[in-house]
Amino acid sequence: MSTSPTAPTPDDAALHLRRLVLLVGAIILVDTMFFAAIGPLLPDYSDRLGLSKASAGVLSASYAIGALVGSLPAGWLAARWGVRPTVLTGLAVLAASSAIFGFADSVWLLVAARFAQGAGGGGLWAGGLAWLMAAAPRDRRSELMGSALGAAIGGALLGPALGSLASVAGTEATFLGVAALAALLAVFVVGTPAPPAGDQHDPRGLARAVSNGLVRGGVWLIVVPSLGFGVIGVLGPLRLDELGASAVGIGAVFLVAAAFGTVASPLAGRMADRRGTLWVARIGLAAATVLTILVPIAGAAWLLAVVIIATSPFYDTLWVPGMALISDGAEAVGLDQGFAFAIFNMAWAGAQIAGSAGGASLAQATSDALVYVIIAALCFGTLVAISRRREVARVA
Repeated sequence: MSTSPTAPTPDDAALHLRRLVLLVGAIILVDTMFFAAIGPLLPDYSDRLGLSKASAGVLSASYAIGALVGSLPAGWLAARWGVRPTVLTGLAVLAASSAIFGFADSVWLLVAARFAQGAGGGGLWAGGLAWLMAAAPRDRRSELMGSALGAAIGGALLGPALGSLASVAGTEATFLGVAALAALLAVFVVGTPAPPAGDQHDPRGLARAVSNGLVRGGVWLIVVPSLGFGVIGVLGPLRLDELGASAVGIGAVFLVAAAFGTVASPLAGRMADRRGTLWVARIGLAAATVLTILVPIAGAAWLLAVVIIATSPFYDTLWVPGMALISDGAEAVGLDQGFAFAIFNMAWAGAQIAGSAGGASLAQATSDALVYVIIAALCFGTLVAISRRREVARVA
């Protein structure tokens, strides 16, 4: 008697999902760890290569620029080829760019390596998150998005430590280690079951997505906190330094803030699944409005540190409903999830660049307080705009 293959049990599906969450989380963590490693290395590069402040700024921003440029091609690859080939391509680019970065001896080679890594990161995020959403139960999507964001924040926590290690052990050995870790993750990717490529890879579907209210609302909820992080990431350390904080103390402030973010993002995801994405957004926007206004008012280093640590997790919580709305809107108009997370990448990267570069320039021309008031006003205006909106049901 012939036997048919045994159908997957609920326990099998749950185990596969847990393993996939760990895999995608590890990939995103390694990617963001490399992104955040530049901070401790900038002084050495500035001294050794004679970087100006402008050149150092270009080097720091080149990852986000690469992510901005590479996001849509990565989304198309995820939709056309499938999530596994896209993630493997991203890991290959991560490994190669890490090795090049470790041995680079010119500023433009460093910039090119970080730009390529940002473009490859677009593939890791678009492919990895689309893979996760394909396997996720509908009532746990926000929770799993929050877990992925928590992994990203964890990478931001470890990034400066990686940069410090490179300054002691050497960039060559350290970033070759990153390349080896990317290769190891690729082995696990090859051995993990993946859904086949879909048939929703026509880029013209982006036009339908742009006209969708869920997508536009989700993009805005990504833009606002990304602007805030860009501003506070530049102006916050400078103000702490003016108030007498040491370099170690400044690093500790942002380390603790990121640690709270690793907890806040998964919690926001679970609450979004239970109470709704707009409910989480309202809480995050209300708190961010008040706390952002307090940042320029704090007149002592310890008080500013407390405000920054309190503000950052509420910025983090806004990304979860933003990603959920983009995902739901893309599904509503028949756009592949790879494109959905490419849109997320573009919104993050563009706003991050605008917040860090534009916010610092505006603060230099006017004052820090004006920049923070603008961010607070964006948070409050968004809160007012969504305060009367009913929660949107998940796409069936």
